[in-house]
Parts: sequence; C-alpha cells; structure tokens
Amino acid sequence: MIPLLERLRAWLPLLPPLLLLAGTYWLNQQVQPLPPKSDVSKRHDIDYAVDNLSSVTLNEQGQARFLMTTEKMWHFPDDDSTHLQTPRFVSLHSERPPMVIWAQTGELTPHGDEVFLHDDVKVMRLSSADQDEMVFSTDYLHVIPNKDQADTDHPVTLVTPHDTVHAVGMTLDNKTRLFNLLSNVRATHEPVPQ
Repeated sequence: MIPLLERLRAWLPLLPPLLLLAGTYWLNQQVQPLPPKSDVSKRHDIDYAVDNLSSVTLNEQGQARFLMTTEKMWHFPDDDSTHLQTPRFVSLHSERPPMVIWAQTGELTPHGDEVFLHDDVKVMRLSSADQDEMVFSTDYLHVIPNKDQADTDHPVTLVTPHDTVHAVGMTLDNKTRLFNLLSNVRATHEPVPQ
C-alpha cells in the first residue's frame, strides 16, 4: 500500500495544472459565440401564389383604367418581388382605342408601379379613325402603366397593315399616341393598292 501512496504523491504536483487546464477549457467554451441560427427571411421562398388572377384598376372617376390578367402570380418576401406567368395588360381610355400588352413572363416592382415583361412580348395598339393597328414585338419591355408609357433597349419589330419596321430600342407613349424607334431602323413598305 505504501508504493500506491508514493505513486499518488508523485502525481500530486500535476493536479493544480490539470485543474487549471480544465477550468480554462470550460471558460473558453462559455465565451464562444453561439452558432448562427438559420434566418428564414433570407431564403427565397414563395409566401403566396395566385392562379388565374384578374384585376381592374380604376381612375379617379371610378371607371376601369387598366385590366390585368395572368395565369399565375407568385410573391417572394425576401426581395418583395412579384412574378407573373403569361401576363396580359389592357390600357383603357374613353378618347382612344385600347392598347393590349402580353408576354410569357413578367415581374412587378414592390409597389406595382412598373412592370418588366420578358419572352415573346407583344404590344397591340388597336386602330382608330386616324391610325392603323400596330403590333410591336420584342423580347423585353419596361412598362409604366400609370404614365401609359413603355420602353425597351432590345430589338423590336413593328408591323402595320402596309409596313414592317425593325429597330433596336423603342419608347412608346400611349397618351400622345407617339412612339420612337431608337437605332438601326430598317423598314419595308407595301404600297396601298389603288
């Protein structure tokens, strides 16, 4: 039994450093920051979706000003973006024929005051007493519905009953019934038969 006591006595000087080492390790673990929790708001998940949506925007007199339909609309809360599948917009005015815009996909800004349309975008300005029907085709269009304006910096094709015009870039103001083709304009005109 004496040899056991002598062995324990030989280890006794190591006991304070071992206790100090254990205490230091425990203290270090207590001051470490907690691992970050996963933040659900940073994920790009849909918070709601609507199928076959139709909406009407009224003017100050309570008359229909814009119609919007879409096969599907979905919203992402992380960036407050709203996406549209096959959207269609109709701008209505009592003084002029409607203008119809449709595309394969689209996106609304958070306040809904701007629309970005993509893929097979068409703009049809219906005929009036002094203007023929016009159809614009492009792959991208920026629309500001409240101002009745649209623009693109992509290639655009304009077709009327007697003209086909190709250009790059366009601005369209439906209030004034004017459009500007911005560059590389090439036109083909078919004369009116007499």
